[in-house]
Amino acid sequence: MKRTSIRGSLRRTLFILCGTVTLGATALSAPSAAAFERAPHSPAEDSRSRGCVMVYFDLGETLVHTAEDDSVRYMPGAEEHLRALRARHIPVGLITNVPSEWGSTDEERAAELRKVINKDWEGDRPFAWSDFEDRIFTPRTEAERKPAPVLWNRAAQSSGSCRLVYQAETADEVQEARPLGYVAYQTGRPNWPAYLPARLIAALAHLPHGGAERAGAR
Repeated sequence: MKRTSIRGSLRRTLFILCGTVTLGATALSAPSAAAFERAPHSPAEDSRSRGCVMVYFDLGETLVHTAEDDSVRYMPGAEEHLRALRARHIPVGLITNVPSEWGSTDEERAAELRKVINKDWEGDRPFAWSDFEDRIFTPRTEAERKPAPVLWNRAAQSSGSCRLVYQAETADEVQEARPLGYVAYQTGRPNWPAYLPARLIAALAHLPHGGAERAGAR
């Protein structure tokens, strides 16, 4: 595919992403997403996008799979996707339900979550907790559990003017996140990219804020 055609297709796709529907219904085809991911990028592109887009994930069955034998490991493609975002200096975070009694702060609940995941972790490399820093949002009460909008709103309020992306395996959460100002993508569907390609995510930073404003983050 010629680079000029990639750029034109990218502009059309990004317009659809931010102005009409949740990504994952009709906005993007798997072949074009793969082409965007393979397209070359420059350090200048990385610099322009740095700090202007943030990606939040659900955790269970989105980035991490819990097997029936109680082993825990990366979902297929998750480690590679996090590495691609890291290479583009795109911050990532978690918006995930955990028991509210795990702690009185996000930090305490995140620490308990790390213990639970690490206890039965399988794989040559541990889960990339350091990528998420203090961007792990968990319910303070049971009423704040998703699909309540509280966690998405709290994450948005901490993200400045950056564009927001949310990726999860459940269609319901994707639908809930979109009207709150997130470009939302459902992971793990057959014949679709496992995750929204990192190059597309970086390109979102170049679009002006338009119709998909943070209605729930005011």
